[in-house]
Amino acid sequence: MSDKPDLQKDLDSKIFRSYYYLKEELTAFCRAEGLPVSGGKKELTERISRYLESGEIIAEKTAVRKKSEVGIITDNTPIEPDFVCSQKHRAYFEEKIGKGFSFHVEFQKWLKANTGKTYSQAVDAYYQIRAEKKKGGTKIDSQFEYNTYIRDFFAENQGKTLKEAIKCWNYKKSMPGHNRYEKTDLEALEL
Repeated sequence: MSDKPDLQKDLDSKIFRSYYYLKEELTAFCRAEGLPVSGGKKELTERISRYLESGEIIAEKTAVRKKSEVGIITDNTPIEPDFVCSQKHRAYFEEKIGKGFSFHVEFQKWLKANTGKTYSQAVDAYYQIRAEKKKGGTKIDSQFEYNTYIRDFFAENQGKTLKEAIKCWNYKKSMPGHNRYEKTDLEALEL
């Protein structure tokens, strides 16, 4: 098994990008170097990569949100711009969908991308997204490399255990290159 290099100021940017680092490692490096620590893994990786290449510190992007006042939500109420999940929204959806309702990621993305559509259409979209999810048709976002790896591992290796999948994942992320599952990762089980 290969050892990934420590994340330090003198690390080459290309080498940094070829290894997997936990978000905690990225934020610790940012704190130590005086870089902003906000954002997800993608933003932190970009910020650190730029810093390693040029010493340049990318400032945080601060988004100013206007707080939308939500009145009574009905089936015909349009979804407001800059949608933010609130208790009022939850109450509406629980009334329409039931206590099993959840603001899962795909549904939140749909709400934010469909400003102006009605809440009745949102309820329909919720059921459609849930049906696709049950069929396994949902896409895992790129920042969730572990989740994608584990899903792909089990798709190729029925009968294997989560412990074996995690052992292969730990092997894969210690190596340079991408972190997608490959059949050759099973060699980790023999180590």
